[in-house]
Amino acid sequence: MPDSHITKRALAAALKELMEEHPFQKITVADICERCSMNRKSFYYHFKDKYDLVNWIYDTEFISAAHAKTYDSQWARIEDICDYFYKNREFYRRVLAVEGQNSFSEHFREMILPVFAEELRGILRERRMLEFHIVFYTDAFICSVERWLRDKECIPPEKFVALLHSCVQLVGEL
Repeated sequence: MPDSHITKRALAAALKELMEEHPFQKITVADICERCSMNRKSFYYHFKDKYDLVNWIYDTEFISAAHAKTYDSQWARIEDICDYFYKNREFYRRVLAVEGQNSFSEHFREMILPVFAEELRGILRERRMLEFHIVFYTDAFICSVERWLRDKECIPPEKFVALLHSCVQLVGEL
């Protein structure tokens, strides 16, 4: 494994540890660096900010693994995403609550929007407002994931995705 991956993984592990103790907003780059005995210069060599680090964690832990898989449908892909979030729910419960520029929510929105675009193009008959529906359902999905992960009785991902799928199918029937 190249040295840069070792450094990035150490910074990611430090952030995850800190997030078990403190809210994301209270964690500084200095805290992350101190936790893994690195200097700030090393951090900024690899990442723009702590938001970039969170995005890298998702991209390397989920996206890289997902590229190696073959999905038989977009819903299988969505279930895989939700399964990943479920297994890492404490971490994502916290980072999905952070909003604004460079937030994970924005990064995730960019990643999931094409998935919903492909699915909705296949089921919606009304094409005039397709882009509106794609953005609407992408935002609804992200909001639903946040609410699902915050729930103390977080249902299993396959049940959650089945509920989401039924909502989208209902729209296709209208």
